[in-house]
Amino acid sequence: MSAPGNQPQEAEQLRNMLRRPEYRKTLVFCGLIGIPVSLIAFWFLVAIHELQELIWTDWPRDLGRRQAPWWWGFPLLLVAGVAVGLVVTRLPGRGGHIPAGGLHPGGITRNALPGVVLAALFGLPLGAVLGPEAPLIALGGGLALLLAGLVRVPLTEASTALLGAAGSAAAISALFGNPLVGAVLLMEVAGVGGPRLFAVILPALLSSGVGAVVFTGFGRWTGLETGSLRIGLPEAPRLDAGDVLWVLLMAPAIALFIHCVFAGGRLTAGFVASRTVRNTTLCALGTAGCIALYTVATGRSPSEVALSGEATLGRLASDPHAWPVGALIAVLVFKSLAYTLCLGSLRGGPVFPTLFLGGAVGALLAPLPGFGLVPAMAAGMAASAAAALRLPVSSVVLVVLVLGNVETVPVVVLAAVVSFVLTELLPQGPPIPAFSEPPAGRAPRRASSRP
Repeated sequence: MSAPGNQPQEAEQLRNMLRRPEYRKTLVFCGLIGIPVSLIAFWFLVAIHELQELIWTDWPRDLGRRQAPWWWGFPLLLVAGVAVGLVVTRLPGRGGHIPAGGLHPGGITRNALPGVVLAALFGLPLGAVLGPEAPLIALGGGLALLLAGLVRVPLTEASTALLGAAGSAAAISALFGNPLVGAVLLMEVAGVGGPRLFAVILPALLSSGVGAVVFTGFGRWTGLETGSLRIGLPEAPRLDAGDVLWVLLMAPAIALFIHCVFAGGRLTAGFVASRTVRNTTLCALGTAGCIALYTVATGRSPSEVALSGEATLGRLASDPHAWPVGALIAVLVFKSLAYTLCLGSLRGGPVFPTLFLGGAVGALLAPLPGFGLVPAMAAGMAASAAAALRLPVSSVVLVVLVLGNVETVPVVVLAAVVSFVLTELLPQGPPIPAFSEPPAGRAPRRASSRP
C-alpha cells in the first residue's frame, strides 16, 4: 500500500501520462479495436453454439432419436483428439495455452491465431469438457495486435501489452455480456500489483463479506431497517445462519475437489507431452468413455457430461428436482473425470465446467437442514471458480452477475475467499510441461518427440 506522501506524486504521474499524446492515441485506438474484436468474438461464439446444437441435438433427432446415443461421443472425440493433436504439433502457438494451467493474459502472437481458432472449433463443439473463454482471450489479444500491425501502429513492449489486454477484455466481455467481468478478470489474470494485490484485497474482501453477513443478519433478526441504495427488484431468498455455516464447511471440500481435478489435469498434460497426437487422441477417447458410462448408468443425455456445461447448469438451476440424487452424483463423477482429461490434452477454458461442478455440488447439498438451493449453488460456484482460476475477486463478480442475485453476495464472498486461501496453501502438484514451438514454415518431423 502506498504511503500517504506518495499519493500526490502518483496522482501527478497519472495526469502526466494522460497528457501524453501517444497515450491518448493508444486509448482511442483501444476503444476502436473493441468494435471488430467484439464482432469477431460474437460470430466465433455463434459458430461454436450452432455447431454444438447441430451435432448434439439436431443430428440425433434427424436419426429419429430423442437424444444422442451412448456411443455418440466416440467418433466425435476421435476426430477432436487427432485434429487438436495435429494443431498442437504443426501450427505456431500450439493451439493456445494448456487449460490445466488456468487462464493466461497473453503470449499469443498474430501467427498463433489460426491454431487457436482451429483447436477450439475442432474441440469444443465435438464434446470437449471445456469452455470458450481461454480461446477468446487469445483471439482478442491476437486480433488487437493484428489490427495494430495492419494500420502500422508503432508497437513497443508497453503498447503491445496494453493492446493485447484491451483486445482480450473486449472478447471476454462479449462472452459474459458484461464489461465489468472482462475488466476485472483481465486485471487479476494479468497480475496487476502481483502478490501485493492479493495481500491487500483478500482481507478487504473477507471483511466485506463478513460485514455483509452481520449487517444482513441483524436487519433480518431484529426487524429494524436502515437506509440503503436499493431499487425495487423481486425479493430473493433470505440468507440465514444455516446457510453461512454450511458454506464454511462446503467451500473447503469443493476447493480440495477442484484442486485434485486440476492436479490430474497437469498429470494428463505431462502424459500428452511425450507423444502428443497419440496421447491427445487417447485422452479424447477416454473423455468419450466417461460420457458413455454416464449415459448407460443414468439413461440421461450424454451432453450433460460432454461440452462446457453452460446450458446444463442453466437447466439444473431452473429445475433441480428433475435431477435425482444418483444422477447428480454420476454427473459429478464422470464430468470431473472427463474434465481432468480435457484439461491436459485439448484446448479451451476452465471457467464453465468449473462453475457447473460447483453448482452441481451445491444442488446436491442443498437439501441439508437449514441450507437453501440458491445460496448452496452460488457458494458452490464461487468456491469452485476461486479454486480453479485462483482469482477470488473475478470469481465473486462472475458468480454474482451470472446469478443476478445480490442477496447471495455474502456467502459468495466467504466461499471464494476460503476456497482461494486453502487452494493456495495446498501443494501445487506437477508443473505444466513446457513446449517448444514448431519450426517456422514447416512441421516437425516427429509429432511424438518430447520438446
